Amino acid sequence: MRDSFENQIPHIHFKDVSFSYPKKKENLIFKCNFKIKKPGFWMVVGKNGSGKSTLLKLINGIIKPKHGSVFCNANVGMVFQNPDHQILMPNCRSELLININQNLSDYEIAKKIEYVLDQVGLNGFAKRPVHTLSGGQKQRLTIACALISNRNFILLDEPTALLDQTSQLKVLKTIKNLTCNDKKPLSALWITHRYEELTYADAVAELKNGFLSSWQEPSKFKYN
Repeated sequence: MRDSFENQIPHIHFKDVSFSYPKKKENLIFKCNFKIKKPGFWMVVGKNGSGKSTLLKLINGIIKPKHGSVFCNANVGMVFQNPDHQILMPNCRSELLININQNLSDYEIAKKIEYVLDQVGLNGFAKRPVHTLSGGQKQRLTIACALISNRNFILLDEPTALLDQTSQLKVLKTIKNLTCNDKKPLSALWITHRYEELTYADAVAELKNGFLSSWQEPSKFKYN
């Protein structure tokens, strides 16, 4: 099933989606409607506690809406805030190997590892121990893991929150370059509370009081 999405345009559609956690009366997400119908770099901004991470969990199917429907025609991958919570293996090659979901020859595996590391700016890192990587390099390794498993829609939950400014820019530029790649359609939905990151997006929306605003160009976006 995963491979069937590989060459398709990712498509996400929320229709009147509401969600509340158990024992909570108020909806954290309320009558949320939006569509992502083409590859690109999409950002959702909002304050802490506004429901941004919940939105990603609804897309990924980790939780189900209480009302409304979520349509997801995409092979979704996740990148979390802390890469140490996601990386399992001792070196880059072994981490990438456990994310390959196809039957490939040793030669094909080697070429694919080389390709995805190049895509995220980690050329020659295959044998590097994970503990020697910076936070930004670890985060780019998690992106490479999504690529090697043929994900075409990457959800990123405040992936630069724990990084210094230099590493933040490298991760941002990595995703920007991947979403501009004409060879394979890739979409990324990036959750953030940092206004300065929005300039890299193709479109921006704000999550506030359970509602997601309409998509806007970054240059025209203003907090409500």
